[in-house]
This record gives sequence, C-alpha cells and structure tokens, in this order.
Amino acid sequence: MLDAVLSITVLAAILLIIGAFFLWRRTGNVKNALLMVLLAAVALMNVAIWTLPDAGGEAPLDRLEQGAR
Repeated sequence: MLDAVLSITVLAAILLIIGAFFLWRRTGNVKNALLMVLLAAVALMNVAIWTLPDAGGEAPLDRLEQGAR
C-alpha cells in the first residue's frame, strides 16, 4: 500500500513542476511557481527518505514491510 502512496507522491511532484512552469510562463507569477517547485522538492525528499537505504543497507520501507508480516 505504501508503494502506491509513494508512486502517487512522485507523480504529484512531477505534475507540480510542470504546473509551476506553465504558471510562470502564462502569468509571470514567480512566487507561486517557486512555492510549487519547493513543495515538489519536499515531496521527492520524503520519498527518498523512505526508499534509500541507510548505512546498514536497509531502507525504512523494507523495515516497515518486514514488521508488518
């Protein structure tokens, strides 16, 4: 289930970046476009935290799935 949530988060981040570009090009509203890019960066960092392995070689997502079994 968490895999689906992380996938949707990545898709949302991609759409936020695309939307920020179009907002900036059409209206010139830089502040809102940068806030959208910042939100996308935070979402992608959150996904990275959950999926990248630590020094022990195990990702937090893997530990969570092992504990659920």
